[in-house]
Amino acid sequence: MTDNLFDILTARGFIAQATEPDSRDRLQSALTAYIGFDPTADSLHVGSLVPIMGLYWLQHCGHRPLVLVGGGTGLVGDPSGKTELRKMLTREDIDANARSIAGQIGRLVRFDASPSGAKLVNNADWLAALNWIDLLREVGPCFSVNRMLTMDSVKNRIESGGGITFLEFNYMVMQAYDFLHLHRSEGCTLQMGGQDQWGNIVMGIELVRRKADANVAGLTFPLVTKSDGGKFGKSEKGNIWLSAERTPVYEFFQFWRNVADADVRRYLGFFTTLPMDEVDRLTAAGGEGINRAKEVLAFEATRLIHGSAAADQALADAKRAFGSQHDVTGDSIPHATLAASELEAGIGVLALLVRAGLAQSNGEARRLILAGGVRVHDRAIADPNEKLTSAEVVGGMVLLRAGKKRMFRYDVA
Repeated sequence: MTDNLFDILTARGFIAQATEPDSRDRLQSALTAYIGFDPTADSLHVGSLVPIMGLYWLQHCGHRPLVLVGGGTGLVGDPSGKTELRKMLTREDIDANARSIAGQIGRLVRFDASPSGAKLVNNADWLAALNWIDLLREVGPCFSVNRMLTMDSVKNRIESGGGITFLEFNYMVMQAYDFLHLHRSEGCTLQMGGQDQWGNIVMGIELVRRKADANVAGLTFPLVTKSDGGKFGKSEKGNIWLSAERTPVYEFFQFWRNVADADVRRYLGFFTTLPMDEVDRLTAAGGEGINRAKEVLAFEATRLIHGSAAADQALADAKRAFGSQHDVTGDSIPHATLAASELEAGIGVLALLVRAGLAQSNGEARRLILAGGVRVHDRAIADPNEKLTSAEVVGGMVLLRAGKKRMFRYDVA
């Protein structure tokens, strides 16, 4: 092993907490580590890219990643960072989501039988078969309720006045049991996860030490925020997903292209594989230099998730759309077909904004127009009640713009 994972993660800003001061020494030799993913949706969003990149670097340094999909814990729901009970999903929903998530992680992590090949595991395979009384007898004595009540995931819910259900209270026991099971079955000695998982990780380490007398450890990654304090991973349209069906490739590209100047260096460290000396070179200058760095960030992040061809297309389409050509005919520009008959009858601009996903509701579309944020081609729309007709068709299309960066093309047929 030539690269030490701890050095790489530290240089790129990944380390938030470590359960032992000598984490670097542990990572000198190849080990097996795991990260868990919650299958509550059929796609991960960009917030999940931090742990996914953690898996990437883990494998890059010669370690063996275990990708745990929480098919069992997902039936309970992690209360960490939540203020209310999550929606209960069926086993069928969770199994389908788990398959989709595994495919997304597989874009960055190699699954095979080699010494550093990743392995996909689903905790439903062992949790669902457990006998409750046997589990209580085996691990129940290892957990202090007083200690569990001090964990942020529990304490914050109680202090908010909403309380926590007995169902969710058991989540940290189940996650701790995951670590014990993976240590026994796979020789796993390290758990990694988001900073909000610190309490769950610590409980797992303590359980493994008490039941298996093993020396295991944990690392957490920082919860990514924007420089203005806002929540990372959201746009005006909501979450930015890794699925192209949920977030089209062009919108994914533009999300990264439009990040704040102050965030570019951190995000290049987190969400690309570029060497940090190149990151420093890209972000050393302001002005046009930082715009070039944003373009590199958008391209590299899109390439990792959607592939080189899709990234090339998104970059080319963005350059044509926002360059001197103002060419918005690229395939990756968000678009849909609009029947000519709808324009002949006249169709409300509010309806078209909502249909395009540029607004979530008529009320939001109305507010956007009244704020001066909507144009059809280059003409500003001032009246929310305006209806668009065939007179708006230019070059076989109607182009809606919302703000400076968002657009949607209706191809008239």
